[in-house]
Amino acid sequence: MAQQMGNQPMIVLSEDSQRTSGEDAQSMNITAGKAVAEAVRTTLGPKGMDKMLVDSTGNVVVTNDGVTILKEMEIEHPAANMIVEVAETQEDEVGDGTTSAVVVSGELLSEAEDLLDQDIHATTLAQGYRQAAEEAKDILEGVAIEVDEDDTEILEQIAATAMTGKGAENAKDLLADLVVRAVSSVADDGEVDTDNIKVEKIVGSAVENSELVEGVLVDKERVHENMPYLVEDADVAVLDDALEVQETEIDAEVNVTDPDQLQDFLDQEEEQLKEMVDGIVESGADVVFAQDGIDDMAQHYLAEEGILATRRVKSDDATKLARATGARVVSNVNDIESDDLGFAGSVSQQEVGGSQQILVEDVENAKSVTLLLRGGTEHVVDEIERAIEDSLGVVSVTLEDGKVLPGGGAPETELALQLRQFADSVGGREQLAVEAFADALEVGPRTLAENAGLDSIDSLVELRSEHDAGNDAAGLDAYTGDVIDMEEEGVVEPLRVKTQAIESATEAAVMILRIDDVIAAGDLKGGEVGNDDDDAGGPPAGGPGGAPGGMGGGMGGGMGGMM
Repeated sequence: MAQQMGNQPMIVLSEDSQRTSGEDAQSMNITAGKAVAEAVRTTLGPKGMDKMLVDSTGNVVVTNDGVTILKEMEIEHPAANMIVEVAETQEDEVGDGTTSAVVVSGELLSEAEDLLDQDIHATTLAQGYRQAAEEAKDILEGVAIEVDEDDTEILEQIAATAMTGKGAENAKDLLADLVVRAVSSVADDGEVDTDNIKVEKIVGSAVENSELVEGVLVDKERVHENMPYLVEDADVAVLDDALEVQETEIDAEVNVTDPDQLQDFLDQEEEQLKEMVDGIVESGADVVFAQDGIDDMAQHYLAEEGILATRRVKSDDATKLARATGARVVSNVNDIESDDLGFAGSVSQQEVGGSQQILVEDVENAKSVTLLLRGGTEHVVDEIERAIEDSLGVVSVTLEDGKVLPGGGAPETELALQLRQFADSVGGREQLAVEAFADALEVGPRTLAENAGLDSIDSLVELRSEHDAGNDAAGLDAYTGDVIDMEEEGVVEPLRVKTQAIESATEAAVMILRIDDVIAAGDLKGGEVGNDDDDAGGPPAGGPGGAPGGMGGGMGGGMGGMM
């Protein structure tokens, strides 16, 4: 790019740079965003199809989960990546609704494209979209249903709804029950940390044999053959220390002049280990979980005392053990006391999924639990795990917020109806953007109908008429094609799934619409083109390949195989 000054051209961008600006830039970014939404759109709903993703080394992932699909696709186009971030935010904040969020984002861009063609400015669109998103959140708050944390039936319905359309659907009633029990166990005053729920996958047997262990499964074995396999009514010690001879901080050299001195030296080491074990015995511990090593001699002494011990336990397992049994993690083995011990009704070594593991169960008020998921093949178990993670997320969010919405496209239809009425009160050209926002939200029920093989126009018309009549819980039954009351049917999802999806989808769409200049530099040395106060957002290195209106070089590898 050169600017003529007198007879001398002034070089502003290097020859390697490619620049796309104005309508071409907007068109290219919108196309990329829509392509991402299109890639996951067919997975939406109970009758959504799955995607098989194969990488260069032949690894295969078969999934229905929006965020997993987009992560595995390795999308390179910078604008398309902004839409991928919508799915990642949704996953982090709520756990479910990733596909919905991405599809809404793509539809907002699609609606905006029509308005841009009518010479409505992108900033006006952005303003209208933001107003519509704020109003949408208020509307959803108004139609939300209050849920009590003791209402197990609704919580199970929420868990089951999050699993529909995924590999876990066949056993969703059993799995929903397990999920609700797991979340209820680890809930602390309405706050839920799902890190306290360990999900263990076991290949073999049927999904129906999955179970919840109120306690912890530790992927370790006893350190000594003479230790017991089972300890009942166990007092459990959790150590963040090694049962080994203390080494000096400095490099020390010991000169031995006769064999007796060497023997004394070894006896002293042995005595030191014996004292450590004696301290553990005096505390009353029957089971020891050490995060560091256990010396061979210490193992022998522990086995003699009939104590079951494991070593090199992972720190997050140690934390879960402490929460489950009520033990305190001891950082110095010499300071251990009976107050530091936790309690478990049973600690045993068992074969689980082909390997020996330590099972700690029968604990009072388990604040840490383990879900054992089973399935016929590795791909099946992996997909069940993804469904369970979504389910755990939505149940946790519901317990925290206490509000749910009917599913089946009901909230979107109600939003579209009320936003069109709201648009009349919005002055100026923003009114058109609010109406476009309302139209975009109807992509939810429309896609549900399409994926179920129904006529999307007939379904939408019927949905709208039900909502016009005041039935704000009317949604689409994907199996029969009827419009029914979703609340009565038990198809519900957390309020936060919808509000978060609308929020992040709007922000991503607005950000993409405001870009009117894409500069792909030859080499940004790992940096980024700056985005000052104007609307020129620069893509990261390896940008869009400068192909106006197309996918460009960037999208090529990532999207090419999928689309």
